[in-house]
Amino acid sequence: MKKTLLSLVMVLAWTMPSHADEGMWTLYNLPQAIYEQMKQYGFQLPMEQLYQSDNAVKNAVVNFGGYCSGVVVSSEGLVFTNHHCGFDAIRRHSTVEHDYMLNGFVAQSYEEELPNEDLFVSFMIEQKDVTDSVMTLLKGKTMRQQGDIVDSLENAWQKAIRQQDSTLRVEVKPFYEGNKYYCTTYRDFEDVRLVFTVPKSMGKYGGETDNWMWPRQTCDYSVFRIYADPKTNGPAKYSKDNVPYRPQSWARVSMDGYKPGDFAMIMGYPGSTSRYLSSYGIQERRDAINAPRVQVRAIKQEVMLRHMRSSEAVRIMYESKYASSSNYWKNSIGMNKCIDSIGLIQQKRAFEQRISRWMDETGYLKGQLDFDSLQRLYEKRMVLRRYQTLFRETFVMQDELSQRVWKNRFGIGVKGEGKKQHVVYEDNSKEWDQATEREMLTALLKNYRLQVTDMRFLPAFYNTIYMKYHGDYAAYVNDLYDKSVLMQSGKPVYFKKKSYLKDMGVTYGLDIMEVYEELRSAMSKLSEDIATQERLLCAAVLRMEQDLPNYSDANFTMRMTYGQIGEYSLGGKPSGYYTTARSLWEKMQHADENVEYYAEPVMHQLMAEKNFGPYADPLTGTLQLCFLSNNDITGGNSGSPIFNGKGELLGLAFDGNWDSLASDIFFDRQLARTINVDVRYMLYLMDCWGHATRLIEEINVPR
Repeated sequence: MKKTLLSLVMVLAWTMPSHADEGMWTLYNLPQAIYEQMKQYGFQLPMEQLYQSDNAVKNAVVNFGGYCSGVVVSSEGLVFTNHHCGFDAIRRHSTVEHDYMLNGFVAQSYEEELPNEDLFVSFMIEQKDVTDSVMTLLKGKTMRQQGDIVDSLENAWQKAIRQQDSTLRVEVKPFYEGNKYYCTTYRDFEDVRLVFTVPKSMGKYGGETDNWMWPRQTCDYSVFRIYADPKTNGPAKYSKDNVPYRPQSWARVSMDGYKPGDFAMIMGYPGSTSRYLSSYGIQERRDAINAPRVQVRAIKQEVMLRHMRSSEAVRIMYESKYASSSNYWKNSIGMNKCIDSIGLIQQKRAFEQRISRWMDETGYLKGQLDFDSLQRLYEKRMVLRRYQTLFRETFVMQDELSQRVWKNRFGIGVKGEGKKQHVVYEDNSKEWDQATEREMLTALLKNYRLQVTDMRFLPAFYNTIYMKYHGDYAAYVNDLYDKSVLMQSGKPVYFKKKSYLKDMGVTYGLDIMEVYEELRSAMSKLSEDIATQERLLCAAVLRMEQDLPNYSDANFTMRMTYGQIGEYSLGGKPSGYYTTARSLWEKMQHADENVEYYAEPVMHQLMAEKNFGPYADPLTGTLQLCFLSNNDITGGNSGSPIFNGKGELLGLAFDGNWDSLASDIFFDRQLARTINVDVRYMLYLMDCWGHATRLIEEINVPR
């Protein structure tokens, strides 16, 4: 055993350069060789303190809202996450009169902390391998049948665990492209309140100009608090009687800073990667997913941005939606650029040839994994996948009408039985703007017609637009919004009435669903066969590289990634590894040229200070704002804590760099960097801008 471990460590030493380490590792089964490598880099805690012990680092890390990550930083349940993760909660509390999104928010007492409907945080309790229990039931079943079986197992295990503890929930997810299954147990807290946020000028500093770029000065954080049942300290629905949650452990902040080569560890919930994806899958991602996504979102975002700039009320409504859309619009542009610039498809093809030769030598999966077959399957699906992307970007939850159509399809909010079956759409008029929604849908419908040439995938209402409305898309959309029962608020919409199926909004929805089913049907068998081949490809990689630790692709379960603090070089030019208050002050002077570099006068004053007190770095003597590490992250890691070798909090991960945007499918060890906001920058603004003394004391920051 010791000999095997030593061999693995030696292999890692040769195959993993000291400047970067790839991997999003599950914690309960972390390979010993990985832990040994972490220690070489400067990790100082015992292995059990990552996952097993009562004060394990993972106990302070949370799934924030089902889309981000966060970290508990006090004995009273205070949570740090990114500003953009809290964006929608901040927006929902904002009005033109009290614009917390624009001006920031500071709760000076528990009573002033703001509750948030539908916001939750989850703590991972444990994770275990249930592959044997699952796989025996999946053999010979279709993908849909397999999904139903996994759901049934999950429900059964959920029922069993809730009989022991009603506050727990389980998830069963595939790992390694479906070659393994893990069951994860969580505890969810549903009373999460907004405590503090900096002004948008700082929390989103640089906007889309600086998104995915380095250097950065964005103070991308917001602060929430978990509330609990006063009797049990456990999860509870919102109540004014709930009290701050008292966690068993939390992360301590570090005021000592960092230097190049220092150990860095990130824990969080990375959303999705495709590192095992075949070269044919990468080509499909580039041409049939990323490219059409960029094309459609550019149209939608232009409409939103124009209306946002003309009205403060509209800006508040759409700022979060615009940011969400533009983030992966820019990501898709950058990913395609990286795929081509590094010749990723050709690299993958060469690797697949190596796998094929290994299969010939060993006979493993011979007759099952077939690269020629995989190529043909992808070629058949390529045009269908492009249409599917265009369909999703046009019709799936894009405008308010489309959202109601999809809620209607899934029976969300349906009441009554028989002839009395109905739905009532709540008055959410404060969430969207009529003019913006109508123009956006008009533009999307026009574009879809131009992009899709196969008549099977054109909804039948296009005939209505040409025959009845003489090609006037705007007139058609206006009638949809003015006349459809789907756009009524506060009134029951009865499904059994004859008039229901004649309603033009309902007809619009049924036409969309018909195309949705047509696309799904056309792709179903191809997708199933491709998934089987991709699963076998992953199995072949794992067997061929069985002497090396291998991690599974991200799937929004907790992962740990380790590495070091440091810059990178592009074209021989060093990037630098941190930014300073002075660099931000200098960038603020260019606000006349770029409005996204604007900041309030008080921020100019704060960044021009000579003495930053305890928040200054002990080596440089100045306030450091953001810094680089070579950790392996992706979407969902936003808000993830970055720790030093002692398990102390250095800051929060909030972005990656433009030069490695293909990292979801290929981790470039030379270029991949995580951009982190320094916890001292966060605390400085909390103290000197927000004057949030009670929070500074609660976090136990020396002042």
